[in-house]
Amino acid sequence: MEQKHMLKVGFVGLGAMGEGMVSKLLTAGFPVVVYNRSAGKVAPLLAKGATQAGTPRAAAEASDVLITMLSNDAVLERVTGGEDGVLAGLASGAIHLSMSTVAPDTSRKLAASHTAQGAHYLAAPVFGRPEMAATKKLWICTSGDVAAIERVRPVLEAMSQGIFSFGEDAGAANIVKLSGNFMIASCVEVMAEVATLAEKNGIAPEAVLGMLTSTIFACPMYQRYSSLILTQDYEPGFKLSLGFKDMNLIQSVALKSETPMPFLSVVQQRFLAAMAEGRADQDWSSIALNSRADAGLPYARFA
Repeated sequence: MEQKHMLKVGFVGLGAMGEGMVSKLLTAGFPVVVYNRSAGKVAPLLAKGATQAGTPRAAAEASDVLITMLSNDAVLERVTGGEDGVLAGLASGAIHLSMSTVAPDTSRKLAASHTAQGAHYLAAPVFGRPEMAATKKLWICTSGDVAAIERVRPVLEAMSQGIFSFGEDAGAANIVKLSGNFMIASCVEVMAEVATLAEKNGIAPEAVLGMLTSTIFACPMYQRYSSLILTQDYEPGFKLSLGFKDMNLIQSVALKSETPMPFLSVVQQRFLAAMAEGRADQDWSSIALNSRADAGLPYARFA
């Protein structure tokens, strides 16, 4: 496709979400340079028209907008800093679009370091699983400099079905993202308990969750995750270890702001139990298995 946009885009971090996001940018006509520590994930995107950078810094040097999509705060800070990091390569006025799920204080700290160098840092975490990234169905939350957000809007639109802004505090969008992840994990826990209650009382969980998620709880999260719980399809779309990280991050925000969140403790302990049982690499919806175990049911529903 003709590269019709003025903005040059860099992308660092081709995990479960990255390939779909970059593919949408290329389809929209953006020139994209990619960097990933594991080179094997780069090849499919090079075949679609992306170019490859040797370091995060090189990707930033070639970009007006540099996107990072990384697993946690430590990786984001490591990739951003240092001689070969993103910040060293950003030109004055360039924008670092951080789409990772990280602590709000991490975003605030990085925003300050970018401002000191004459660049911009924007938080833009996303809601959606890999299949949604591949079909331009992500929801994106943003916060940071308003003018910079408007400048990157075409980039965000190329990857999403909707964009929501939460003001100039760079950490605000991260709080929204963590809140949403807590709500998703909570709905998994609730549906797991309901499915277990149904099974223990001789009612098909498919009938119960099927009725509820098609009527009074007819929304995408309930429908998608009820399906995963019922089929026990726990191949990772979003790793359980990352869900546990997010529950810990939102707990830190709650403690710092003196915000009691009693149900967060329940969900957090579900993740901790699953981690202790060695399920870190399963999909985060596999916390549902703990409800079965508590009720004396075998983990596997099907022989």
